[in-house]
Amino acid sequence: MRHSFLFSIAILFILCIGVIGGSGCANIVPPQGGPRDTIPPMLIKATPNDSTTNFRSKRIELLFDEYIDLQNAAQNILVTPTFETPLQFDVRLRTMTIHLKDTLEPNTTYSINFGNSLKDFNEGNVLPDFTYTFSTGPVFDTLSFTGNIVLAESGKIDTTLIAVLYRNPTDSAVAKERPRYIARQDSRGHFRFHNLPPGTFRVYVLNNGGSQSRYNSRQYFAFADSPVVVRPATPPVTLYAYKPEAAPTPASTSALPPPSNGRRDNSSERRLRFSTNLSNEEQDLLKNLVLTFEQPLRIYDSSKLRLTRDSTFTAVSYSTRLDTARKQLTLLTQWVPATKYNLILDRDFAEDTLGRRLLKSDTISFTTRKLTDYGRMRVRLTNVDSTQHPILQLLQNNVVVYSTSISSGQVSVDQFIPGDYEVQILLDRNNNGKWDPGQFFGKHLQPEIVRPIEQRITVKGGSNNDYELKLE
Repeated sequence: MRHSFLFSIAILFILCIGVIGGSGCANIVPPQGGPRDTIPPMLIKATPNDSTTNFRSKRIELLFDEYIDLQNAAQNILVTPTFETPLQFDVRLRTMTIHLKDTLEPNTTYSINFGNSLKDFNEGNVLPDFTYTFSTGPVFDTLSFTGNIVLAESGKIDTTLIAVLYRNPTDSAVAKERPRYIARQDSRGHFRFHNLPPGTFRVYVLNNGGSQSRYNSRQYFAFADSPVVVRPATPPVTLYAYKPEAAPTPASTSALPPPSNGRRDNSSERRLRFSTNLSNEEQDLLKNLVLTFEQPLRIYDSSKLRLTRDSTFTAVSYSTRLDTARKQLTLLTQWVPATKYNLILDRDFAEDTLGRRLLKSDTISFTTRKLTDYGRMRVRLTNVDSTQHPILQLLQNNVVVYSTSISSGQVSVDQFIPGDYEVQILLDRNNNGKWDPGQFFGKHLQPEIVRPIEQRITVKGGSNNDYELKLE
């Protein structure tokens, strides 16, 4: 036994010597990685085969050439026609199994589009728009229908919206039933329905909720004026999405509450709180002075305000306006450029609903801007149809900051705030000076349309700024 053990040790020692001698130094070097894998997974086998006709299975197996992962399936995968019971997707290593829970309709073409959900497990390489298609009949439906979606109020694209088709022609269907067919947009706002049968459909735009998408008065919506007849070479449609106008909140008829009876020791808590729209103690010549209060005013006495000018405190003519919420006080006057003003507030000019007043009379001193702080702007527009009541709108940070009618095709402003502006044209159909959303239930009314202009306007202070713009 002992001799056998020693013999084994000797043999092992000789083998180690041989390995060391054959390999030189025994430094262990980790394997070097090759170039990063950028190839998405590829389908090797589908059971039943992709594009199968007379499909009868309740289960589909897809085998890929590498380990796969399915991410955000609910947001990415589109199944058309839609199912009442969602499909079940099981992923194990290289295989995906799809379980069909609902009864399949006869002579119907189905497609399962995975969007950007299908990736390889290691590197996350996406297999974009992978689609498995089958038909329960002997042939495939091959018709298509295209269009594009535009946000009516801005002319921009929102790729989160989807186009949907309904067989049911009644208006209420879009609020009560799931859509039959769904199509996504691309980055340019275009959509395309594939594998459609011939027939008549109602087409809408909804927020993407998959087969659970429904009309929601708080979300974007669009509709076509008439049903779409799907046939070879069906003409495309443009759908203008809008958010339905919210019902007005009933005005409160109750009296303002009495002042609070609670005693406060801290004088800062007893002081009437408000802010102004002044910037660095400067007043914009093109705007009114606005005081915004923390709480609604229970008492306001306009006779206890005074507006004066210069160091001589010369009285200035003005008027004030308190909004319906009694929280915003606007002072209206004709400002003189580069002039010092003083707004003098008596101690008891106002009291808010918490019983707070000024602790003593207060003076707000400020200076108006100089004329050279503004630029002169002149805009000429071509290719604009004056019968559509066009309105020129200038925007900053997606907010309309200037709006004026352009029925003459030209706009001139002697004083304009310097800055960079986006430009759009509102086609004010009802000529009320503002954009109006559409209406679907009851009377059908499309939203008013805004047409963006690619060219921007840059206004420089103390100079003339002339632009010629064309509406495409």
